[in-house]
Amino acid sequence: MDRTERFYHIDRLLNERRVVPVQVFLEELEVSLATFKRDLEYLRERFNAPIVWDRDAGGYRFDAPSSGPRYELPGLWFNSSEVIALLTMQQLLRNLEPGLLAEHVEPLLARLQTILGEGNVTVGDIEKRIRFHRQAARVHDGKHFTLVATAVLQRKRLVIDHYVKSRDETITREVSPQRLTFYREAWYLDAWCHLRNELRSFALDAMKKVTLSKEPAKDVSDTEIAHILDGGYGIFSGKDIQWAELEFSAEQARWVSRETWHQKQQGHFEPDGSYRLTVPFSNPTELIMDILRHVPAVKVISPPELREQVRTMLKRGVESI
Repeated sequence: MDRTERFYHIDRLLNERRVVPVQVFLEELEVSLATFKRDLEYLRERFNAPIVWDRDAGGYRFDAPSSGPRYELPGLWFNSSEVIALLTMQQLLRNLEPGLLAEHVEPLLARLQTILGEGNVTVGDIEKRIRFHRQAARVHDGKHFTLVATAVLQRKRLVIDHYVKSRDETITREVSPQRLTFYREAWYLDAWCHLRNELRSFALDAMKKVTLSKEPAKDVSDTEIAHILDGGYGIFSGKDIQWAELEFSAEQARWVSRETWHQKQQGHFEPDGSYRLTVPFSNPTELIMDILRHVPAVKVISPPELREQVRTMLKRGVESI
């Protein structure tokens, strides 16, 4: 029986039987006397449990509550494995967006650490032993993230000063947030742009200023969002979908066949061991970047226009060296 389960069991026995002999505890909990006494001490010190030994009654019982914090076991109970999973998840969230939920998560961490106790895995162990390495992560203003997340969840519009890198200019837009997306080490806001009257994705690191509006956000159906923003390859998507067919060498197929490039991709092995991958795309920008990562172990079978674009990029790359 896990220690956290034993705490709950001790509490239940004392409430049901009022006075519980030591032998009953040892048989019910299936632990040694030393372990049982450590559990009692922990309940007294960490949870302020008023458990006393009644010599006349021949067992342990709850005494009248003492001054100080009221005795109460956590209403939401986790065993050690679940607590470790939660702490690991918190560590992941901390790395994805430092400070976003800190003020809400820190009190929870203290309670989880209380459940784990001394001598087991600690928050410090999680931080030291489990590492999340983010490569080429893009930096953005944490205040912007909080405002954007608030607007997404509270269904409010935003006014953003959005920097367009390709034109080196900043445009002020009013948008209706639909969802936040974490993609390839960067955060994006998927929103209805009231300037262009269409769905678009805005990188948070390109936001120079963010203002929360009192106006309610325009709601776009999940079906329309999926069709326009999720139908094609990568973050650059659109309505006009084409299909790219790629062939990877037998050696490269060992890795590519296990990768998910798109949720609607199709793939199969050829008799010679090569791998054919078919993925949908609208804007080819990101797809070309990923194809170039696998050169020379990849061929663009179709469409011809995509093959020519890849050749052009390769030629420019060689000429620039």
